[in-house]
Amino acid sequence: MRPEQQGIEVAVLVSVGRHPITGRTRRADQDARGLELALGLERQVPGSRVSLLHAGPRSEESEAALRGYLGMAAGAGMAAGAGMGLETLTLLEQAEGSDAIPALVEHLAAAPPQLVITGARAERGEGSGLLPYALAERLGWPLVNGLAAVEKVENGVATLLQALPRGQRRRLKVRLPAIVSVDAAAPAARQSAFGPARRAGLEVGRVAAEPDLALAEWQLAPARKRPKRLKIIKAASARDRFKAAAAKVEGGNGQVLEGVSAEQGAEAIFKLLKEEGILR
Repeated sequence: MRPEQQGIEVAVLVSVGRHPITGRTRRADQDARGLELALGLERQVPGSRVSLLHAGPRSEESEAALRGYLGMAAGAGMAAGAGMGLETLTLLEQAEGSDAIPALVEHLAAAPPQLVITGARAERGEGSGLLPYALAERLGWPLVNGLAAVEKVENGVATLLQALPRGQRRRLKVRLPAIVSVDAAAPAARQSAFGPARRAGLEVGRVAAEPDLALAEWQLAPARKRPKRLKIIKAASARDRFKAAAAKVEGGNGQVLEGVSAEQGAEAIFKLLKEEGILR
């Protein structure tokens, strides 16, 4: 095997997702896409090794969701003849409300992989998408977001394909170690095999818990129904669109207020917003 084709260590950070309709726990879609990309890289670069890493509290629901990733990885490992690294998941157990970033930084710095793959944002909790950036800042590694594919890895340099708006792609070269985040542009994840997922093991390690101070200051509440969207005028040609935009809106139940006080005007506006369902 030539030196430039030696395998690399790939760590995939996974989280507990939430189904958008039922709200039940599941594997997160973007994290599953990241694992799919890592498994493809394992076949593409012989000798590569993929590991799974999660930091957070442990419960029956979270463990079932995390085993959804093991169902993907274990099946791929048996098919490709990979090592035992694909059949285990490292769980850095923390209390609810703890900050996962210090624990992940400590674990990754102790045994640095060449490539860390994450989803763009979580489906539960804050979901701010800042975790990859915080890890890159603390570890001092380069970060590439919107990853669509890893084309090749040679001499410690990875050639990446980054997804841009409107279907465009950009080819980048980044020196390893590096962190990459994936979103919907990455390959769709395969189904999870139930049997291998149940047989796979969880390597649980306790870490020092640091409270998430930013999350503690938030006030969480159920989302409200969004206001009604304005009517969109569809036109076939540019001329029709210009006429629709320049046309004067015909009055319906509107009311013209002239010579009224500020209090009367504010009351009329408030009444209109209530009728349109914007305020409740």
